[in-house]
Amino acid sequence: MEIIGYIASILIGVSLGLIGGGGSILTVPVLVYLFGIDALLATEYSLFIVGISSAVGSITYFKKGLVDFKVALIFGIPSIISIFLTRMYVLPLIPEELLSIKGFTVTKNIFLLLIFAVLMMLASYKMIKSQTSEEAGGNELNNNKALLAAGEGMIVGILTGLVGAGGGFMIIPALVNLLKVPVKTAIGTSLVIISLNSLIGFSSSIDNAKIEWNLLITIAVIAIVGIIIGSQISKKIDGKKLKPAFGWFVLIMGIYIITREIFL
Repeated sequence: MEIIGYIASILIGVSLGLIGGGGSILTVPVLVYLFGIDALLATEYSLFIVGISSAVGSITYFKKGLVDFKVALIFGIPSIISIFLTRMYVLPLIPEELLSIKGFTVTKNIFLLLIFAVLMMLASYKMIKSQTSEEAGGNELNNNKALLAAGEGMIVGILTGLVGAGGGFMIIPALVNLLKVPVKTAIGTSLVIISLNSLIGFSSSIDNAKIEWNLLITIAVIAIVGIIIGSQISKKIDGKKLKPAFGWFVLIMGIYIITREIFL
């Protein structure tokens, strides 16, 4: 199972390099089901893996001038604040056992995985129905759009803090549709936001986790290799064409998690 896990770790990076998001959607299920890591700890690991690989992936976009730092600040600062508050104060408040129905107990781990599965299904819908235009851009950034982007940044931060997902599937449509950022610049900016969100989220609760650094760094390095591969593939294949297929895969994974945690 671990060998399959390492192979799957490449896909985490490939997804980030190819379509600018989706890698974190794979990370937690890979860690939980293939490496046998506790769900809460998996969210911690996911933040590190996605953060490091996104940072590496953003370098190429930065060199090409495809990172908008003004937009990254508008979206990223509220996101970072909400991640910090969620990891420090919200997660510790969730009890180990939430409720019990006819012998079935919803534990903290199951609760987090179910949230993650719902998030996966939402992500899959956005990927399958993605209609973002390469021609977006050129409109003035007004205060209303900036406030909407900041609000969505807060929502992304809460989700990242809870389940270790970078939120690229929410960030890119927000940048393109709300802030009128061109798609390629949105991908580069998204990778910067994801890397900052994830690494700050990881560092905010690192003292509370028992980290297996050898395993974590190995997976992160494999994901980085994947993101380099994904970046190279993106030069030959349009990531937008592959996004719906990846969306269907994510949907199946989400359904699998719900079925496994509730019925199996």
